[in-house]
Amino acid sequence: MSFFGFGQSVEVEILLNDAESRKRAEHKTEDGKKEKYFLFYDGETVSGKVSLALKNPNKRLEHQGIKIEFIGQIELYYDRGNHHEFVSLVKDLARPGEITQSQAFDFEFTHVEKPYESYTGQNVKLRYFLKKNISRRLNDVVKEMDIVVHTLSTYPELNSSIKIKKKIEDCLHIEFEYNKSKYHLKDKKKGKIYFLLVRIKIKHKKKDIIKRETTGTGPNVKKKNDTIAKYEIMDGAPVRGESIPIRLFKKKYELTPTMRDINKKFSVRYYLNLVLIDEEERRKKKQQEVVLWRKGDIVRKSMSHQAAIASQRFEGKKNLGDVRTPSQLSDNNCRQ
Repeated sequence: MSFFGFGQSVEVEILLNDAESRKRAEHKTEDGKKEKYFLFYDGETVSGKVSLALKNPNKRLEHQGIKIEFIGQIELYYDRGNHHEFVSLVKDLARPGEITQSQAFDFEFTHVEKPYESYTGQNVKLRYFLKKNISRRLNDVVKEMDIVVHTLSTYPELNSSIKIKKKIEDCLHIEFEYNKSKYHLKDKKKGKIYFLLVRIKIKHKKKDIIKRETTGTGPNVKKKNDTIAKYEIMDGAPVRGESIPIRLFKKKYELTPTMRDINKKFSVRYYLNLVLIDEEERRKKKQQEVVLWRKGDIVRKSMSHQAAIASQRFEGKKNLGDVRTPSQLSDNNCRQ
């Protein structure tokens, strides 16, 4: 990128020391496109060079100081003027003066804390980026480079199964069971639905994966539900005593880890939604939250020691009894 001022132009690049070997990860942008960014983990060092290439060798570039920042930031789309920084590190690269030839400045942010996963949602964005600033009297020269951060976890010690019962008066009694309550992002979900009492004519049964994004506080709270996947698990009327196996493969869907009250700004939670549709097109719903986490191996050659330690953390420490289920939709009375 080139910047101009008083006859001098400068091309600025931010180069990572391990750019050739560091893994890249796809991440969705605000416009829905996918771009690849350098991937980092909590505790890893971020280091590199800021390269300044002068376009006019016979002219100097005056400045009031050069610095680089590492920033972790949350932006709520309804309040775009305010950026909420939860990480802010600064390295001064040069004191006020002038540059007469192209040169590069080394930088290093050691063992940087990156507590949250990068996220781009419907109403909020959490991003990490390097920001280079050449301070000028009239106009600063600024360049940013985004990176992506993944939060890693190991297998949770407590991962009990889920058993939920749904009753509609004396018309329908069902019970659905899942093999566990916490799943890593590439996991497959197994379960069964048991029909204990059937006195209502069911036409369809389907299963949805719902992502619920909650942003803001108080009067500014905004909730956005997004249906990630839909499955039809049975077509036709079940009979008493019948059971239906369920298998959901989450690997092919765009999922993130569960994010609870991130910096008191937003949350991202996932729910399994069971929907029964009778012959009169009435819907009976039952919803249950599940915790998603990103699987991380304890030993990884490509990870730093700090990132390996971070990979052993698990954010979903609450047990199933601590998980709150959203208010259930009221069901109409069934007909015999």
